[in-house]
Amino acid sequence: MENKCSKYESLFVFSDSETLNQHISECDECKKVFEEQEKVSSLLDEVKFYYLSRRKKRAKLRAACAVMFLVFSAFSVGLFVNDEDLTQSLMYGDTLSAEQMGFPVDSYGLLMVD
Repeated sequence: MENKCSKYESLFVFSDSETLNQHISECDECKKVFEEQEKVSSLLDEVKFYYLSRRKKRAKLRAACAVMFLVFSAFSVGLFVNDEDLTQSLMYGDTLSAEQMGFPVDSYGLLMVD
């Protein structure tokens, strides 16, 4: 059984680049791992532009949705505030009765059922 070198990960994480480069030049196994990681890194660099452009499009879409929500909610609140009948009948602490809501009620104020 061969003893494989397992220093690459610890050197990559905990040491400086000079020590790592020195070990890579001496150890063939770590050199292979380093070359594989460089290939992956170059592939990621190639697709980074496409990923970021898609991300920007999503951000623009989210911003457009947020603006539409704000416009809709401002319009809705504007309608509610400008409805004088509703604002006159409802004050803080008041509740609407069934008669005020337009339901048929009997002499006791209870809903009439046919």
